[in-house]
Amino acid sequence: MANSSSFKTFSKTLIRSFSSKTSHHNNHQTTHKYLDPNSFLGSWKSPAHPKEAERKLAQLRRDYAKQVKDVRKEYIHEMELLRLEKLRKEEARKEAIRVANEERKRLKAEAAKVRAQERMIAEEEFRKTLLKERAEKLENWRMKQKLHENKKKEANELLRRRSSIWIEEHELEKKLLEVMMYVHD
Repeated sequence: MANSSSFKTFSKTLIRSFSSKTSHHNNHQTTHKYLDPNSFLGSWKSPAHPKEAERKLAQLRRDYAKQVKDVRKEYIHEMELLRLEKLRKEEARKEAIRVANEERKRLKAEAAKVRAQERMIAEEEFRKTLLKERAEKLENWRMKQKLHENKKKEANELLRRRSSIWIEEHELEKKLLEVMMYVHD
């Protein structure tokens, strides 16, 4: 049982090692840039006197400390540049977001203005339509009133004309007799 689990882990690692995808470590090994060879390596020649050896060793240590100090300064400088670049990018991103927000607010305000203008135009058209309809209704009512008055006038005129042919009472009997005679003949 223990052999089968170890076989599984071994096979998984074997499969991983043969996969076509390179790992970060492998990628780093192929892209890594090595420093130039150091002049200190292999430069030590054993002096004859121990005092001379101590002096040379102290000089090597001072030179090494100086080089380490220079490398650290360079590293600190690079890190500061990276920090400044990151800060600049962050500021640029914030500025872009701010500009985009302002643009969006401006577009939103313009859209609100357009909608307000459209609403005002629609209200004005509605008001004009209402006024036009009211004017038409008023004109229609006036025409009906005039027509009614004209009919009344015509009726009165007809009545007045007919009343001019009316017969007076004292002549009514005479006319009736004439009509009766005329009908009998």
